[in-house]
Amino acid sequence: MANKQAFSEALSKHFETLKLYVPIVAKVHGKHHPEFYKVHKLYDAIINKAKESGAELPDLAQEFIELREATNSYTVPDDVCESYEAVYHMLKELDEAYEA
Repeated sequence: MANKQAFSEALSKHFETLKLYVPIVAKVHGKHHPEFYKVHKLYDAIINKAKESGAELPDLAQEFIELREATNSYTVPDDVCESYEAVYHMLKELDEAYEA
């Protein structure tokens, strides 16, 4: 069951950092980790749906299913930087808050 308050709090907490990190990580690591391009696309979809939903909780179930698949349940690859790792941790926190 999706939780609007928990999700909204997690999104507010991580929005600015994700907005900065996701495009940079895609640019730096995308060539060697093409799955991150899908992560970037799904992140953009989550943000757009969140903005469009206003005060309502957006329906993000499919995006989080696809994120878990693309990231192997947010498993951080061994050869990436701390920013890549941070993105996965923040996205996992958003996912968990949404499902809370």
